[in-house]
Amino acid sequence: MKLILAQEVEGLGAPGDIVEVKDGYGRNYLVPRGLAIGWTRGAEKQIQSIKRARDARAIQGKEHASEVKNQLEQLNVTLDVKAGDTGRLFGSVTPADIAGAIKSAGGPLVEKRAIAIASPIKSTGKHQVSVQLHPEVAATVRLEVAAV
Repeated sequence: MKLILAQEVEGLGAPGDIVEVKDGYGRNYLVPRGLAIGWTRGAEKQIQSIKRARDARAIQGKEHASEVKNQLEQLNVTLDVKAGDTGRLFGSVTPADIAGAIKSAGGPLVEKRAIAIASPIKSTGKHQVSVQLHPEVAATVRLEVAAV
């Protein structure tokens, strides 16, 4: 079965890639979850727009990733959240929250899918999160979670 990936699938490809998979995997897993769409000539035109959008957001090369890493590691990112008297959050910090905090701290635009949180952040204080900028380059961001 020939499909076009709509989202990144580990071990298979990135958005916009045309992949050949077994019928059951495509029909029962990829398509129902919105990870892929069926391949047609018309859909192939959509691939071009998906790839253009991905290239505009993507970090270009290892050198550029190293520059962005230096920028991120020099930032002091503060995230204001609602918390109880003991410093315990009413929920947890998500990668989207961290990406927004990095942008508001004056840092580069970081895709939320690239942010890896080792364990859920459910308390105020200082934490470290990893940002995968390139397959060979990862940055560690210092994050301070403060109660509002």
